[in-house]
Amino acid sequence: MKLPKFIRENLLLKMTSLNAGVIGVRLFISLFIQRLVAEMVGEVGIAKIGQLRNLMQILTSVTSGGIFNGIVKYVSEHKEDKKQLQKLFSTAFVFIVIGSFVSSIILFFGANYISTYLFENTSYSYLIKLVAVIVPFISLQRVFNGVVNGLSQYKKFAKIDLYSYLLSAVLLVYFLINYNIEGALLAIIVTPVIQLTVLIFIFYKVLIEYIQFSKLSFKTPLLKALLAFSLMSFVSTVLLNLVEINIRTMITNNSSEIDAGTWTAMTNISKNYMVFSISIFSLYVLPKFASIFSERDFKKELISIYKTLLPIFGIGMIVVYLLRKYVVLLIYPDFIGMDLLFKWQLMGDFIRLASLVLMHQFLAKKLVRNFIFTELLSLILFYVFANYLISIYGVEGVVMAHLFRYIIYFVVVFFLVFRYFHKQKKIENID
Repeated sequence: MKLPKFIRENLLLKMTSLNAGVIGVRLFISLFIQRLVAEMVGEVGIAKIGQLRNLMQILTSVTSGGIFNGIVKYVSEHKEDKKQLQKLFSTAFVFIVIGSFVSSIILFFGANYISTYLFENTSYSYLIKLVAVIVPFISLQRVFNGVVNGLSQYKKFAKIDLYSYLLSAVLLVYFLINYNIEGALLAIIVTPVIQLTVLIFIFYKVLIEYIQFSKLSFKTPLLKALLAFSLMSFVSTVLLNLVEINIRTMITNNSSEIDAGTWTAMTNISKNYMVFSISIFSLYVLPKFASIFSERDFKKELISIYKTLLPIFGIGMIVVYLLRKYVVLLIYPDFIGMDLLFKWQLMGDFIRLASLVLMHQFLAKKLVRNFIFTELLSLILFYVFANYLISIYGVEGVVMAHLFRYIIYFVVVFFLVFRYFHKQKKIENID
């Protein structure tokens, strides 16, 4: 079916409309899976799944050295410069080898400790050891995915995302039905293997065109440039997921594991629609901001992005809020009191979306200090607010903390982004 002219002429809308179809399919399948998971393992099982997902997210950063955004940036800027790309991928190769080796060793020999930290017992240490074996697949998938995003191959990205999700969903359902909670955890661990296989199958020709595998060397010509992205990824991914793990433990200790599962279920619903924006950030926003150098052009692009994305998300979130009781009844019928969390979570997510668009200027211009400062501020605010509010409002305090944290975060990021342009103007005037 041919897209309307106004969509075809707006690249962001074009990507958004294509993504909408993929996200729609994902959302439908996700609702079915989440309902099945809720019925079979309950809140306690969902809390355990949340802990493992956080670990897997940490590994997507650590195993690849945290250079995903660096790959997106340099591929988008130097896609025609094969020599520069070879330097990039040789450096990335070193990051992958070191990151994967260190991660595997820690996971394998520290399996008992990690299992106790995540699940408060050693029963799942064998799964942690399996994660250690899967590590190379995680790192390769992350790096290759950076190439897809850097080239803005949004059609191929949509295919990869859809097919890998469908296969992973089938595996999850099969393992869940046959092996209950341990099966669900096993399926999550194996998912990166499926994602990498699908990516290579669809994107193989493009990968060998841009990555000359035979010429890769164990050298790091872009070490300094990519280390900045590693540091930023450590803060935004590793620390974020550690904070979420600790907050889930905090809820368990202050309230119950059932409440921890309820909050995890709320974040699952949030992630279902926020995943839509994440792909837009890496496919469109980051490459676009990387190519903009004046405040005037930045403001113009920022307004255009906001005018396109915010109304779509705003309307969608209002619909979700109005139908919240039905959403809970459909997906998590036994999760009593979950509908109270929606207003705080949705308002926080809306402000988060507006903030993350701005924040990608830090990544595009490699403003490491600004990025690290704002991310640390965000995480500290979340942890402190959650710790205080849980003691007063219970699990609802966590989603309240989510909103308050992003209000402050947005104000600070907005100020720092435009301070950057004012500094650039002063430098230009001096020159």
